[in-house]
Amino acid sequence: MNNFKYIEFTQPAGTFYMLSMPASFVSKIMDVKERNEDGEGTQRVDSKPRIEEIKKYCNDPDATFPTPIILAIDSEHLTFESDGTVTIENKAKIADILDGQHRIKGISNSDNIDKFELPIVFIKDATEEQKAYIFSIINSKQTRVSPSLIYDLFAVMKKRSPQKTCHEIARSFNKLEDSPFQNRLKMLGKGGGVNASLSQGTFVKRLVTLITNKPDDYLIRIKNGEDLPVENLPFNDYFRNDKDDVIFKIVLNLFKAISKVFTYEWNHPEKSILSKGIGYGAVIKAFPEIYKVGKEQNDLSEEFFIKTFEKFKLILKEEKKELTSTYFGSNETYVTELSKLIERAVR
Repeated sequence: MNNFKYIEFTQPAGTFYMLSMPASFVSKIMDVKERNEDGEGTQRVDSKPRIEEIKKYCNDPDATFPTPIILAIDSEHLTFESDGTVTIENKAKIADILDGQHRIKGISNSDNIDKFELPIVFIKDATEEQKAYIFSIINSKQTRVSPSLIYDLFAVMKKRSPQKTCHEIARSFNKLEDSPFQNRLKMLGKGGGVNASLSQGTFVKRLVTLITNKPDDYLIRIKNGEDLPVENLPFNDYFRNDKDDVIFKIVLNLFKAISKVFTYEWNHPEKSILSKGIGYGAVIKAFPEIYKVGKEQNDLSEEFFIKTFEKFKLILKEEKKELTSTYFGSNETYVTELSKLIERAVR
């Protein structure tokens, strides 16, 4: 079927038509014209990881793509009927994609393409200038959603997920009186106490990596009632066996120890990077090595972590370095450098 009911609406840029279309039909008629060195085309080069991500997401029983795919179609391929429908020629590559190329390619590469009806908005007889302008406006005016808000919304979900587990830990840490992070996390990316130096989003994003390298895949598998694949990560086994309380306790012991060994640095985030993104990221990155030793010794207590970070403190002294931005800058290279120094404390 290639005859569709549509809604016509007008904006300063022109007249648009909105309709619902099977993803399989969109996949057939679409044409993606990538920008080349000769100045032709409007679309970016395909991001294969993004397409693969969307393909996997299509396995989610709650998968949804409610935002419209934007197309440009010439009149020669359209027939507007008197009954308020439009017939679109059933022919390959007659519709230029202005927005949504990765969505439709990801859906097309999945095994679930026939499950999706997609909202489509198209403009007819658009010039190349109009196509380029619409594409640039759509992609330059989008507001990025705070990662902290995204992770916070995982709490609304009834089913477990790595993201929800880590969010709950973050929220508890920010409230508990005996937590070194009490009022120290910027929940929803803002607020917090006077010493708040780490966003909820950063806290969760890093912590999730100790559970799984594929949190979205885990979420989909949990929804589908499938077994979770084993990964060689510190908290993977605990999560798969519903032992979130163990994860909570170990992480609490870890950061209590850090805050006690580096009391001044922890309590002065305006001077030290320890409780900021760089310091926190380095601790999480080094944790698998720390965990390995603790597991071998059957000791993941606060005292074990205190001994580890006391050794780390001596290493910093030997290297004549301090936990400040003078020695450790604000990019991932410094996270790695600092994590390597921490790992030396357990070898």
